[in-house]
Amino acid sequence: MAFPEIAPPNLRDRIRRMVWRITWLLLYRPSPVTMHGWRRFLLRLFGATVGAKAHPYPSASIWAPWNLDMREGSCLGEGSDCYNVAPIRLGRWSIVSQKAYLCTATHDIQRPGFALTGAPIIIGDRAWVAADAFVGPGVDIGEGAVVAARAVVVRDVQAASVVAGNPAKSIGQSMLAEFAR
Repeated sequence: MAFPEIAPPNLRDRIRRMVWRITWLLLYRPSPVTMHGWRRFLLRLFGATVGAKAHPYPSASIWAPWNLDMREGSCLGEGSDCYNVAPIRLGRWSIVSQKAYLCTATHDIQRPGFALTGAPIIIGDRAWVAADAFVGPGVDIGEGAVVAARAVVVRDVQAASVVAGNPAKSIGQSMLAEFAR
């Protein structure tokens, strides 16, 4: 799968990342678990779009808050990792569980120097990415879909479907399939 090339970070980008990382280490990460409002504030300060009642946990690692869109009630669980070189959008009431990895970038192995490439990840409303799952660049996880624990998702996931395995394959329908009828 070919993705658009991503320009290397310029000096301004590097400084912005450094300031965010210091803020994450000193103010975001050590905050008590229940202080979601404080973390929402910090993310917004760095350009994230964060809806009401969103739950960014303190150990959730966010590479670039300005590329993060957390809709109302969405959750970035403990130890989750958002490598959001390209944008990541979490739909309303979606959940990214502990230690899940959302990776918007890769390298083009067909080009000299392995150019950095990437594409956005979209997680639909009421979707769930379970513990330790990997979601790759350009993936769209449909509304109400479930990505099982430790699944490796490199292709789009249909709404209300359940996927598991490496590579992830459909194994059924989520309970939201009933409501879609």
